[in-house]
Amino acid sequence: MPLTRDQITKRAARELRDGYIVNLGIGMPTLVANHIPDGMDVWLQSENGLLGIGPFPTEEHVDADLINAGKQTITARQGASYFSSADSFAMIRGGHIDMCILGAMEISQAGDIANWMIPGKMIKGMGGAMDLVAGVKKVVVTMDHCSKKGDPKIVPQCSLPLTGQACIDMIITDLCVLEFDHDAGRFRLTELAPGVTIDEVRSKTAAEILTDRAPVEMGV
Repeated sequence: MPLTRDQITKRAARELRDGYIVNLGIGMPTLVANHIPDGMDVWLQSENGLLGIGPFPTEEHVDADLINAGKQTITARQGASYFSSADSFAMIRGGHIDMCILGAMEISQAGDIANWMIPGKMIKGMGGAMDLVAGVKKVVVTMDHCSKKGDPKIVPQCSLPLTGQACIDMIITDLCVLEFDHDAGRFRLTELAPGVTIDEVRSKTAAEILTDRAPVEMGV
């Protein structure tokens, strides 16, 4: 059966490595912070100028001046560092962030991503997403496999304005894990959620994907 948001982000946390500097996008990706393995030292970075995000605060520890890029109140772990947005984006653009985990509205079979323009809504711009997908070493997307209307979100070509081209390394959805094969130029199905079949993934995916290797069951 399809995974919950908590299970999706728990699976995403398995991509973390000790010592990684990681940027978590707005929404579902922020839940990854709850699943960092015990004993693993991961430093969470925010575009607005913080390295070392701690757990979300309890009500009595909320500091209105301490927020992440999504305007959520946060805490800072011991050893955290504050800096300007210019320095923050220098870290991102300079290739100093090991991984980012983002949400998406569409991903193309070539690894393009559209995740900033929400149809019918007035927004200020794409924020730091464009820089993240261009400058981070590994880009992972966590999302539902289909939209609320049931439409596939993994498509031949994105219909929404792009955030970046050919930049996504892994997609983790409520149905499966897809990893991008750079030689083939397509995503390969590598893991299935418990009870989900290859045929179900194919039926809910508009894009061409590789299914030439037997997928394993997602451990969540």
